[in-house]
Amino acid sequence: MPEIQLGTHTIRSHGTRVARIHMHDWFILLLLVIIDAVLNIIEPFHRFVGRDMMTDLSYPLKDNTIPFWAVPIIAILLPLVIFLIYYFIRKDVYDFHHAILGLLYSVLITAVITDAIKDGVGRPRPDFFWRCFPNGKGVFDQVTTDVRCTGDKSVIKEGHKSFPSGHTSWSFAGLVYLSWYLSGKVRAFDRSGHIAKLCLVFFPILMASMVAVSRVDDYWHHWQDVFAGGLIGSVIASFCYLQFFPPPYDTDGWGPHAYFRMLAESHNAARTSSANNDSQRVQSSELQAVTLYIPPHQEGDTRSNSWDSSPMLGAPQNVRTH
Repeated sequence: MPEIQLGTHTIRSHGTRVARIHMHDWFILLLLVIIDAVLNIIEPFHRFVGRDMMTDLSYPLKDNTIPFWAVPIIAILLPLVIFLIYYFIRKDVYDFHHAILGLLYSVLITAVITDAIKDGVGRPRPDFFWRCFPNGKGVFDQVTTDVRCTGDKSVIKEGHKSFPSGHTSWSFAGLVYLSWYLSGKVRAFDRSGHIAKLCLVFFPILMASMVAVSRVDDYWHHWQDVFAGGLIGSVIASFCYLQFFPPPYDTDGWGPHAYFRMLAESHNAARTSSANNDSQRVQSSELQAVTLYIPPHQEGDTRSNSWDSSPMLGAPQNVRTH
């Protein structure tokens, strides 16, 4: 489907209309924020941690290489900057709105799934021993050998949230979504053989992967945690992108579904309007051309031929006067 003139669907001209159509989607998005906030408040499941299990849970307690506040910057703000740049180039509010909505859904759905699993599984982090016993002296139940933590409650609570990795799932949710978006915009799969485009497509995935690696290096997560987090984020990002955009290998893979739907509706409306105007012109011409012929009167009546120019459709009718 051909592209329409750039700059005809901007935030100022169509932004309110597009946002109003998706008002319920924004409402559900707000609901996801609330749900995720609740999941971070509640206490996770405290899994049994015995004395013999401490061998794999006694890694050093380190600071985050990538702090918590940096994750939204990587997963959300960075893609938003790319979306904004593309909007200034094309001036297409449909692309801009749907890219943002899809990104936020990708990240927030991933966050809810990740935090729900964290709370339900309660897997200890690799540095759990030092969270539980900051003085280095382990205290265990004499019967069950379960830990009797003496550390800070908030630190211990965080120590039961190893599986899956939130840093990793958030990063993959935002950056895999960005990779999908870039692959559509640069037409990476147009069969032209320009494989260099894939470098641009894979770069966000590389960034997300390095975030995942940092979580293992910091001893905040086991390798299974980051693997599961990356898988969750990637799957959710793919679903959310394809909800709003065609696959990148599609002929129309560069734009959102809503853009082409609007374009088709505009063409259909223009075609219908043109057909109606043509029909009205034909009817007007026929009305002007049709006349009613009155035949001569019989036996003593005054003979006269007349042409009635009144606008009547149909076959001529005989009119007899008495």
